Amino acid sequence: LFFHFLNILPSDHLFSSMTAIFHNSLLFLFPFSLTGKEALTHFPSLGPSTNSAQGKVHVKQCDLLKLSRKQKRLCRREPGLAETLRDAIRLGIMECQYQFRSERWNCSLEGRTSLLKRGFKETAFLYAVSSAALTHSLARACSAGRMERCTCDDSPDLENRKAWQWGVCGDNLKYSTKFLKKFLGQKRIGKDLRAKVDIHNTNVGIKAVKNGLKTTCKCHGVSGSCAVRTCWKQLSPFHEIGRLLKLRYDDAVKVFSTTNDAVGHSELAGPQRQSHSPKHPASPRSTDLVYVEDSPSFCRPSKYSLGTAGRTCSREGNCDSMCCGRGYNTQSRLVTFSCHCQVQWCCYVECQQCMQEEVVYSCKQ
Repeated sequence: LFFHFLNILPSDHLFSSMTAIFHNSLLFLFPFSLTGKEALTHFPSLGPSTNSAQGKVHVKQCDLLKLSRKQKRLCRREPGLAETLRDAIRLGIMECQYQFRSERWNCSLEGRTSLLKRGFKETAFLYAVSSAALTHSLARACSAGRMERCTCDDSPDLENRKAWQWGVCGDNLKYSTKFLKKFLGQKRIGKDLRAKVDIHNTNVGIKAVKNGLKTTCKCHGVSGSCAVRTCWKQLSPFHEIGRLLKLRYDDAVKVFSTTNDAVGHSELAGPQRQSHSPKHPASPRSTDLVYVEDSPSFCRPSKYSLGTAGRTCSREGNCDSMCCGRGYNTQSRLVTFSCHCQVQWCCYVECQQCMQEEVVYSCKQ
């Protein structure tokens, strides 16, 4: 969703504006290589403030992001939005790299621009995880008080003031999805197959966040009694959403464009399902990730990735697949780690430093 403008796509592509946010923001947001194992911490938030100096900082952060004129106006009017966009970019990249840490394509930043010009399964996942990250980050920013124009979710019988008092402010998914539609500016897509595919995959990401919304309740009363119960809406941890989208990637459906004679316009169609007539192609489900062309092997360096040479692997697990039949090197090394830890009074943990031999396997050139 945040990806670079794809010149091969039509100008009315629904999410072309969001491609610019992602690609142009990467250079100053992520100058280092991420592994997917880092803690998913948020950037410091300015929060709502009337201080003129902080207001200028917020406007400057909006200007740093490569947005359209309309999006910049929305950003400037919404203190906290620039930080939330950064959170979403970081969250999406790190989750992608975590989910593909053991695959040939590991969601590296190298080659991503070329990859996004194609209709691979990997492209489908990138659109879905990015839209999910933006939806999730916006909803969480509202409940955390980091956005000025939104707050807790509008659960029945739950006033925002009471929610803050009990510390049960719900994630505002309703505002998140509504604002996202306004921010992107949905347009007509015509008959372009890639545009339809990208929109479909973006909606899969948003739907994954929606399906992870659950109601959580908290009891209040003397000695833990449930004399008063407050309930609110809460999003699933983003790792769960990422794991679900990875399963969707594993079962992604290859599609083509077909004309629906009944309504007179083109739509996506995929392989036949058992319940469908052979004469009528089956439409992909709204939860399916879809793609239009087969992926490369990602074994050797190309414009899509750096290949798998030098990548670490598990001998019992994925070395054969990741190394593409080239074999792997075995190397022993000594690693230091904390051991024999004890809690000391008061109040710290004291550990010894131990060493052990570790065997590392890496793919040959």
